Amino acid sequence: MKNKIRKELLDELLADYRGPEDMTGPEGLLKRLTGALVERALAAELTEHLGHEPGEPVLNGNARNGTTPKTLTTEQGDVAIETPRDRNGTFEPQLVKKHQRRFTGFDDKILSMYARGMTVRDIQSHLSEMYGTEISPTLISTVTDAVVDEVAKWQARPLEAVWPIVYLDAIVMKVRDQGVVQNKHIYLALGISVEGKKEVLGLWIEPNEGAKFWLKVVTELKNRGVRDLFVVCCDGLKGFPEAIEAVFPKAIVQTCIVHLIRSSTRFVAWTNRKALIGDLRSVYAAQTEEAAVVALGEFEKRWGERYPMVAQSWRSNWERVRPFFAFGHEVRKIIYTTNAIESLNFTLRKVTKARGHFPNDEAALKLVYLGIRNMEKKWTRQPKCWNLALNQFGIMFEGRLPA
Repeated sequence: MKNKIRKELLDELLADYRGPEDMTGPEGLLKRLTGALVERALAAELTEHLGHEPGEPVLNGNARNGTTPKTLTTEQGDVAIETPRDRNGTFEPQLVKKHQRRFTGFDDKILSMYARGMTVRDIQSHLSEMYGTEISPTLISTVTDAVVDEVAKWQARPLEAVWPIVYLDAIVMKVRDQGVVQNKHIYLALGISVEGKKEVLGLWIEPNEGAKFWLKVVTELKNRGVRDLFVVCCDGLKGFPEAIEAVFPKAIVQTCIVHLIRSSTRFVAWTNRKALIGDLRSVYAAQTEEAAVVALGEFEKRWGERYPMVAQSWRSNWERVRPFFAFGHEVRKIIYTTNAIESLNFTLRKVTKARGHFPNDEAALKLVYLGIRNMEKKWTRQPKCWNLALNQFGIMFEGRLPA
């Protein structure tokens, strides 16, 4: 059991307490106590380093050599402390390291606010209101820029060899490039592991979405250790499935049903859209592929004359739709749509909407990465019926599922 603070000490500290201002105000007890405790801890570190208490004989020729004033930014505001020195200059404090100006955890608060979409100005204002401390835009940029190295390591990390399901998609953001603000695509790969855990495998940035760049993405995944993908869910971008199969020839490429519905009803009159989509449900909700083909024929009889492009769109994409019907209900619910990654994209758009545009690619990737890091903390549950889905994968992809 941890040592309790003595009641007598607490009574002594609170002897002059009259109200909240005495505790949390600019010159309140918490602020003064923080400074005193930090100074006391640093003094103890120096004693440990020198090997003798103040006033005792010098043992190794090294001794105390006064203090250096420093202002430390803490959750109680700016706290003035005195950092002890030694004569030989060999003392390296641990609690507040040399050149450190912010107390442990303060940088995490800046990153947390930044990851939630707050602008530099918002962060400055919030810290000023909450802690009574002024933080410069340069300091905030320095703290967030430290994430860049973390992003590089994260992007190059080794990946598991087998991923039963991977979703591939891209979102558009405005980024300044060579003095011109333009739309750029942030490519995202979201996987579900054998254990049923969701994980973003990587992110990439490129001016345009195309099969050629997706080929580069899946090649990088393979180079980072991925050896097998069972089902890859993506939109209907031309050449996209071929790019995936060029790297993972045994993967089943499944066109997102929701994407297909959206694209095939793009030019359908709003008054007819609800009824038409309801009739399309008989196609993708069919129990078997044969039943789905029959339902598509019935759909075409009803809507073909008015909207011939809808059934035509489904027929032209049928090779990428039909794998869906080989699975049971448990797997269909997971691969029916790229909702998993679209939910991530929705959150990322909320995070980035406060910014008209990003000054460069690095700034965009930095914020997206921090948004992903926040999201992944919430991904603690397996998809529903994951064990049943694994049983189906074990049969469909015999010998490919790790024990």
